[in-house]
Amino acid sequence: MNGHATARATLVGLVLAVVAAGAGVLGAAAPAQAAGYRYWSYWQADGTAWTYATEGPATARPADGAVHGFRFAVSADSSDSSKPRTAPDFDAICADTAPKPGSKRVALVVDPGTAADAPAGERPPAPRTVCARVPGDATAAEALARVAKPLRYDGNAMLCAISGYPAKGCGEQVAASGGTPAQTADGGSDGDGGPSMGVVAGLAVLAVLGAATYWRSRRRAR
Repeated sequence: MNGHATARATLVGLVLAVVAAGAGVLGAAAPAQAAGYRYWSYWQADGTAWTYATEGPATARPADGAVHGFRFAVSADSSDSSKPRTAPDFDAICADTAPKPGSKRVALVVDPGTAADAPAGERPPAPRTVCARVPGDATAAEALARVAKPLRYDGNAMLCAISGYPAKGCGEQVAASGGTPAQTADGGSDGDGGPSMGVVAGLAVLAVLGAATYWRSRRRAR
């Protein structure tokens, strides 16, 4: 192999190395870029365990003796949502609320989550349990409204706040680590300190331009 061929092979190798290194960095940073959503999830008791509700509280009509829970946290979807940290226990929650004809008792667990899941500048209140006495045909949302006002909903009837927490926001997208906005479509920072695809692409372009400049200088020197 002559000198020019060797130089050309070296430069091609350099470009490929830059691109490969960038891809490796992006691959390593990918888990931290996964996005989740900050919201109140809705749960129903299944014995002594929590089950993610298959319908919203505005349509669910719990029976007397039911236990329903609400948990505020950052999660990607229902499969990884954080459950209320208080176990469902109707007898304990509604021990001081006697049955009454024409009404039903619904035990509610309201868990505002941890500081890590809280919006910037807000502190979650302590978890609490409460027994709501409501008409027999009342929904879970009506039971919650009876004991945990003020509630806040968005234009799509999504539950945004319970007892005024959080003060603002509703189902906003955040990084999986909690609290940091997810990477923007224009290649902005993803908040974890790693390079974006735009940075890696820029490095590859610089490598290509450097290789082209070097090759032209070699040709002129001949």
